[in-house]
Amino acid sequence: MLRIGMLTSGGDCQALNATMRGVVKTVINNATESVEILGFTNGYQGLIWGNYKKLGWKSLSGILTRGGTILGTSRTPFKELDVPLEDGTNKVERMKATYKDLELDCLVVLGGNGSTKTANRLAQEGLNVIALPKTIDNDTWGTDLTFGFHSALEIATKCIDDIHTTASSHGRVFVVEIMGHKVGWIPLYAGVAGGADVILLPEIPYDLEKVCEAVNRRTEGKSGFAIVVVAEGAISQEDAALSKKEYKAKVEARTTPSVAYELAKDIERETGAEVRVAIPGHTQRGGAPCPYDRVFATQVGVEAGKAILAGEYGFMVADRGRQIVRVPLQDVAGKLKTVSPNSQLVQEAKALGISFGD
Repeated sequence: MLRIGMLTSGGDCQALNATMRGVVKTVINNATESVEILGFTNGYQGLIWGNYKKLGWKSLSGILTRGGTILGTSRTPFKELDVPLEDGTNKVERMKATYKDLELDCLVVLGGNGSTKTANRLAQEGLNVIALPKTIDNDTWGTDLTFGFHSALEIATKCIDDIHTTASSHGRVFVVEIMGHKVGWIPLYAGVAGGADVILLPEIPYDLEKVCEAVNRRTEGKSGFAIVVVAEGAISQEDAALSKKEYKAKVEARTTPSVAYELAKDIERETGAEVRVAIPGHTQRGGAPCPYDRVFATQVGVEAGKAILAGEYGFMVADRGRQIVRVPLQDVAGKLKTVSPNSQLVQEAKALGISFGD
């Protein structure tokens, strides 16, 4: 019998269920022996404590279009992986014991950067592991695309589209905060797709004076309004010059809820414009996956299923040049894919007149 463990770890996103469906259907349809697939509940916590449910045809029904994850998820930070639980439990040893006790042939992990680091650690500990690139942030190293990104992008773009009508009607400046703590893939693509006037990313520290200049050009021109898209991790040049400790202290002392509100206050003070804030927040993670994500997630799942049937492990399934490939886990674990300030899309956006505040 072929016994497969599967879990979803970290923040949820669209197409997790579609990916699991791709794995399960591929294995069941093509296996030459009986198959048992165990879905661990609530991420690595399920693997630690041996909590799981069996996945089969019935559990797959209708999940291609369903958002979230039927297994539930949680965060088990990699940096705390070797920190024992309060009762002294060693997390890594417990996961290995569960894997062994259930006589698993492999473990499939659907997760982002932190989850992939843990997957690589388990592979180093001797487990057969395959990782699948999940995150709306699209920041996983080694792959051009992660499932969840396109769905989040559609939601973020629609938010910007909808803001345009009220911004133009009232002649206001809107600061739209888009998800992206460390990287700015969603705000960059949504900002360009939504016709933003200013896009502020974590990778490109901004000068407030230049942001205000861009806002003034719009509000004092024929348009009379401006759209500023800001990543939740955007940072000013002044703050970027601080040490991590100094910046952390400054953020903790912030009197506004987030960078969007702080920026809105600064723009209002410097330009005299009427400024409003819009934050789509966790809606960017929610709802049904878009068609593109459904197809990509299915491809990723099928590739993982084919590898399992061939007894091949120790890699992450990736998209490179629109080809589904396998990348060694050790080559991607612990690395972050950021937006280059010199990337083609950034330069094209600047050619359109979009300001990045630099």
